[in-house]
Amino acid sequence: MSNMFQPRPGSQVAAQSSSAVLVQFMNGVYAWMCAGLCVTGIAALLMAQSGVHLSGGVLIMLFLAELGLVVAISGMVDRLSASAATGLFMLYAALNGITLSVIFTMYSSSSIGGAFLITAGMFGATSFYGMVTKRDLSGLGGYLFMALIGIILASIVNFFMQSSMLNWLISYVGVAVFVGLTAYDTQRLREMAYATAGDSKLAARLAVTGSLVLYLDFINLLLFVLRIMGDKRR
Repeated sequence: MSNMFQPRPGSQVAAQSSSAVLVQFMNGVYAWMCAGLCVTGIAALLMAQSGVHLSGGVLIMLFLAELGLVVAISGMVDRLSASAATGLFMLYAALNGITLSVIFTMYSSSSIGGAFLITAGMFGATSFYGMVTKRDLSGLGGYLFMALIGIILASIVNFFMQSSMLNWLISYVGVAVFVGLTAYDTQRLREMAYATAGDSKLAARLAVTGSLVLYLDFINLLLFVLRIMGDKRR
């Protein structure tokens, strides 16, 4: 009778194997995400120090190029090799850094550094929650997407209204949305990791696309945090 409650050896091996697959996959995701953030930071800093000012037309072209790269990486994951996906992601991160270099003209360096540390703490805690929670977060996806659409529309309206109250509301809602998306996307990647068991090539490709998802969550969360606590240059 006492052996009834002993775990089966086979189940222990399976659990350990699944855990190893998850750890290896997520390590790859976080590693590439951090690499992308480093490339973005370096590109933004170098661009800001160069003294070159980007015109509105150039910024629009950069935005369209970045959008095309995101679509290519996400939509062609089955056809791209891991090295090609990685190259496109690093190119995207560099272009995004050039675009984001304008924040160095808007905010003080101490504000940017402080916002980055706060964002890193929030992101780390939320992503950890998404990784370990047993609660199914899949139902949040639709609500978060609708909230994101609302933020975009409100931002367009406020571009013309220039309402400080609406800007404040957008910023705080934006933080909440991307905190939720970080947990949601992390849990989604956790489930995706198990599907890559035994297929190293698939794992390598999906780790890059997964890193892009979390990279975007981090960058957007950082921008909203900066809007709230940033010390704008006069």
